[in-house]
Amino acid sequence: MGTPEFAVPALEKLVEAGWNIVGVITAPDKPQGRGRKLVGSPVKQAAERLGLPILQPTNLKNPEFQDELRELKADLQIVVAFRMLPESVWSMPPLGTFNLHASLLPDYRGAAPINWAIINGETETGVTTFFLKHEIDTGSIIFQEKVAILPEDDLGIVYEKLMNVGSDLVVRTVEAISKDELKPLPQDESKALHHAPKIFKETCQIDWTQSSESIHNLIRGLSPYPAAWTTLHDKTCKIFKSKAHTEPLPELKPGEWKSDGKSFLKFQCGEGHLEVLELQLEGKKRMHIGDFLKGYRLEK
Repeated sequence: MGTPEFAVPALEKLVEAGWNIVGVITAPDKPQGRGRKLVGSPVKQAAERLGLPILQPTNLKNPEFQDELRELKADLQIVVAFRMLPESVWSMPPLGTFNLHASLLPDYRGAAPINWAIINGETETGVTTFFLKHEIDTGSIIFQEKVAILPEDDLGIVYEKLMNVGSDLVVRTVEAISKDELKPLPQDESKALHHAPKIFKETCQIDWTQSSESIHNLIRGLSPYPAAWTTLHDKTCKIFKSKAHTEPLPELKPGEWKSDGKSFLKFQCGEGHLEVLELQLEGKKRMHIGDFLKGYRLEK
């Protein structure tokens, strides 16, 4: 059970390892592009390529869908980046249902664990497999694998790391369950230090009264998508890459900027200043700062 690209390697590696995938559950097709043509999810596309049966329910509580699911006679259900399941679904298979979560649970429970780990300046995250139960992201832990977050890593890089490590962990978990070699451990609530709520547009707006380091981490944690943003000449400006400096820009207030019109654009922050390296102004392409300044005249 999965929808985005993050879930695809797990499906592919399970098939490669010889496991019998009796069905793939994913989101309904969505209209995309100018023609609003219906397009299947990355997981659906992978399942079609692998010749696997596919179910695309709009409502997981629908009795007809649950009957179809029951008829698959799955021993085990695996959830990777899907939606919340009703108990009637996750309790169905005899061996239960486990989930792959992109954090070291119980820390960073929620919808956006990768974003928030980077935004909060963490130097380490990881992936967890755990059995589902009533409260979201709280079931007993099966396995965990740690992954470093390097200073230059952004969301795209950490997403890729966790996707690959997580897919291997899914296969390892299935093998252990099949051999009845598990000793799942209850989550230690004292380690539930951070939440990872869904990211909204207002979450992405830069608050220039914060420190340059905090703003730099926000940019890293939202790049390449949905991207941190501010306004420049009354236009929305997304920032994808930056560099934090501890020294302030003399005589500038937080949110004010300076540029030589050729090679740099710097914003004053609550502490220190931020140098913009890659950006996208509303109506324009994503550009390196030097290329942007060649084609756009910044009025002070």
